[in-house]
Amino acid sequence: MIARYTRPQMGAIWSDQHKYECWLEVELAASEALAGMGDVPKEAARALREHASFDLSRIQEIEREVRHDVIAFTTAVAETMKAKDAAEASRWLHFGLTSNDVVDTAQALQIRDASQLIVQDLAELSAALKKLAFEHKHTVQIGRTHGVHAEPITFGLKAAMWWDEIERHRKRFAAAAEEMRVGKISGAVGTFAHIGPEAEEKICARLGLKAAPISSQVLSRDLHAHYIATLAGIASSLDKIALEIRHLQRTEVREAEEPFAAGQKGSSAMPHKRNPVTCEQISGLARVVRSNAQAAFENVPLWHERDISHSSVERVIFPDSTILTDYLLSKTIWLISGLRVNPERMRRNVDQTKGLIFSGQLLLDLAAAGMLREDAYRLVQSHAMRAWETESDFRAAIEADPEIRRYLLGEQLNHVFSLDRQLAHIDTIFHRLFD
Repeated sequence: MIARYTRPQMGAIWSDQHKYECWLEVELAASEALAGMGDVPKEAARALREHASFDLSRIQEIEREVRHDVIAFTTAVAETMKAKDAAEASRWLHFGLTSNDVVDTAQALQIRDASQLIVQDLAELSAALKKLAFEHKHTVQIGRTHGVHAEPITFGLKAAMWWDEIERHRKRFAAAAEEMRVGKISGAVGTFAHIGPEAEEKICARLGLKAAPISSQVLSRDLHAHYIATLAGIASSLDKIALEIRHLQRTEVREAEEPFAAGQKGSSAMPHKRNPVTCEQISGLARVVRSNAQAAFENVPLWHERDISHSSVERVIFPDSTILTDYLLSKTIWLISGLRVNPERMRRNVDQTKGLIFSGQLLLDLAAAGMLREDAYRLVQSHAMRAWETESDFRAAIEADPEIRRYLLGEQLNHVFSLDRQLAHIDTIFHRLFD
């Protein structure tokens, strides 16, 4: 569904053609490593490297008959060897291997290639978020809790929070991708009955992989579940960013909105509409990646040394999750890089409740000036609720209250309602975060 929108490199990684190319590379690395150990004739390994190939349509044709993809693959490769007068060497193809030695190890190559693209995406998004954070480091905005005005923040602080989250994902994903950079050539039940651990290490090293310290017929699927769960975590943070921008784009708020191109139309019926369609797409597709994590965890328990229940699932969730994550990252990079920010509207919304958002500071300053906290809370809340219900000027009511003026006057009240005071530590937060 999404493949046609993603970078061609990511879609190509999960194509049948590339999958079989990875299978062939595992087979060739095995024959060469075994030749170096004296278990396969060196001439045969050279002939396999020189002549072994496959035709995708022929593999598919054979599979329709034999109903086994690895057998179809090895048969098709052997046919190409025979066609090039190298049939003798083909008997050393797949020597000592079981099907999943090839499948699991080759899948690790595909995951490695996909991970490299996602690493690039995360770095680009991180840079875009950092730029946004510093551009709006001192752009005053109202903070909201439960969707209701709380106390002032800056928009740069919000973007810095997103940056911090993505930076954690970069570390987590790098670790998960490295954990998946592992192969297994340990045979049908993991006992190295036909080739030894040394051969596995040499084969994996040729492929740029580590050898799993232990495996059954398959690599343990907790590795794969953790990897997919890490992608789900990334998708969830992208959903968080998109959801926030969707809220900020609401007509009543209008503090930020996603880019709207010249000629773009928001509704077939309402010409005025500028809908957050990209944000909504990010939020929607993030749900698919999260749901794939559940399927990945279901793959962890398998019967004994292996069953095949995980295989069909992984043919869906690995292409889907990596392609979708790549897509969601690219859309979020576009969103952040072109985000329309409205500082004037942000400031207007800060001032909308006429000082009401400073009620917490007023409470503290009255207590510090000598009023009992419970009395101060009762007094401030009574003014706050009246201002809330009547949409009246909270600050004016406070300045006119003789009970409050017994404790706070002039510059002291100005200090209560000071934005600079509320936001005095923004530079410190940025220094702590970015330096």
